[in-house]
Amino acid sequence: MTDTDAQRLPRPDGSSLAYYRVPADKTISKGRHEKEPGVVFLGGFMSDMTGTKATALEAAMRQSGRAYLRFDYGGHGQSSGKFEDGTIGSWAQDAIFALDNLTEGPQVLVGSSMGGWIMLLAALARPDRVAGLVGIASAPDFTEKLMWANFPPEARRAILEEGLYYEPSDYDDGPYPITRELIEEGRKHLLLDAPISIEVPVRLLHGVEDDAVPWEISCQLMARLDSKDVTLTLVKGGDHRLSSEADLARLVETIETLCAEVGG
Repeated sequence: MTDTDAQRLPRPDGSSLAYYRVPADKTISKGRHEKEPGVVFLGGFMSDMTGTKATALEAAMRQSGRAYLRFDYGGHGQSSGKFEDGTIGSWAQDAIFALDNLTEGPQVLVGSSMGGWIMLLAALARPDRVAGLVGIASAPDFTEKLMWANFPPEARRAILEEGLYYEPSDYDDGPYPITRELIEEGRKHLLLDAPISIEVPVRLLHGVEDDAVPWEISCQLMARLDSKDVTLTLVKGGDHRLSSEADLARLVETIETLCAEVGG
């Protein structure tokens, strides 16, 4: 599949989301419980749906005959819009819109980094559609706890006075544009300072050597979730991406096992 194969989901405001969707293949999944969910991948900050984890999961879901969706948030990848115009709330709405219009029945949401925050917001908004969650280096509240709290005075000054700061990044060729709107709007969606009313099973994976999102964030998330069925796997030597061959195999096994459990 090439980039030109991406389909587009139009929105009422004239914008559109680019996506790849794999339907369930009942000839492959014969014998599987009919209630087992599909899988939706939610990418990270300034990431897109052509990344290693998103495409590796598509291959794995095709092999197992499971429905799968990956898409780009507004201002990311092949979707319309400018990245600088996006916020946590708008990207969460993108995820909810994709869930509503591109999937059927129960879904397991798989969130990577920022996608771990987005999956929580989507699950809170659509509890009847979300059967389970898998977080990879989940980063809820990162705009406040990992960005704003750690920015030097000159960065805060640029955001408040100029509305924009370019944060150096080890994960992209260029810096991340951080807007005042991103920081201020993100405060409307903070989750880690109160109980999170999500009851579905949750599986969290986090690398101990993650230099972008400390693994302790996943511990805080596990403590805040109302769900009684939450497990956290800490990967010794694991980095932020968790995209090595062993990491991907662990991720696929985690998803398939969870799908079987919630569909039983």
